[in-house]
Amino acid sequence: MGTCHIPVILLSAAESPQDKVKGLRLGADDYITKPFSPLELGARLEMILRRTETEYSASPTTRLPGSISIERIIAQKVESREPFAVCYCDLDNFKAYNDTYGFAKGDSVIRQSARVILDAVRNNGNPEDFVGHIGGDDYIAITTPDRADPICAEIIGTFDRLAPLYYDEDARRLGYIEEKDRQGRPARFPLMSISIAVVTNEGQEITHAAQVADIAAEVKKRAKAIPGSCYVRDRRKPHADQDPR
Repeated sequence: MGTCHIPVILLSAAESPQDKVKGLRLGADDYITKPFSPLELGARLEMILRRTETEYSASPTTRLPGSISIERIIAQKVESREPFAVCYCDLDNFKAYNDTYGFAKGDSVIRQSARVILDAVRNNGNPEDFVGHIGGDDYIAITTPDRADPICAEIIGTFDRLAPLYYDEDARRLGYIEEKDRQGRPARFPLMSISIAVVTNEGQEITHAAQVADIAAEVKKRAKAIPGSCYVRDRRKPHADQDPR
C-alpha cells in the first residue's frame, strides 16, 4: 500500500480559517489546532483510519464496502451478542450472461444488483444496517432477524422484475440463453435469478465470524439448489432434543 493511503492529520497553532482551508486543500485528512485533547486526537485518528479502510477496500464497480469492512462488521456483531441476521446474496447464471453479453453489460448488472439490495435495506431495514460487496456477483446485507424476511422479499421481487430487461427479446421469450458450461459443453442457462442465504444468531450461539461464513456456505448450497430466486434461512437449533430440520 502506497503512502497515498496513509491518513494525515495536521497539528498546528495556526487557528485562522484560511490556515485550516490551506492545510486541507494540501491533502490533509483533518486539521487540529493546539492545544488539543489527546482523547479527541485518538477519536479522530480512529475515525480517519476506519474511513480510509472502508475506501481502500471498497468495490471499484459498486463503491460498496469490501471484504475488510465486511469482516470487521460481522466480528463486531458477533462480539456484541446482539441479535443479527447476515444475508449472503449470490446471482445465479451470471457467468453465462457475462460470457454472452460481455463485461460492460455484466458490470451494469452488478451495479444494478447493488442498488436493488441497497434500496431493499433502506426501505425495510434499520438505519444502522450494512450492505457490502464481497466481490463478483456476491453481496452481503447485515440487519436484525426481524427485518431479514422483508428485505429478502423485496430484493427478490425487484431483481426478478429487472433481470429480464438485461436480455434481448429472444432470450426473454425463450427464458434461457445458450452458452458453454464450465466443461466447454453447449448448455441452456435460465435467465438470471438471485439466491440469498440468511444466517442469524437467533436460536443458536455464534462465537466467531468464521462460523457465520461456514453456516452461510451450507445454507447457500440449499438455496442455489432451488430453481429461480429464493432465500433460505438457517434453522438449526443448539439443543439436541430439538428437531434439526
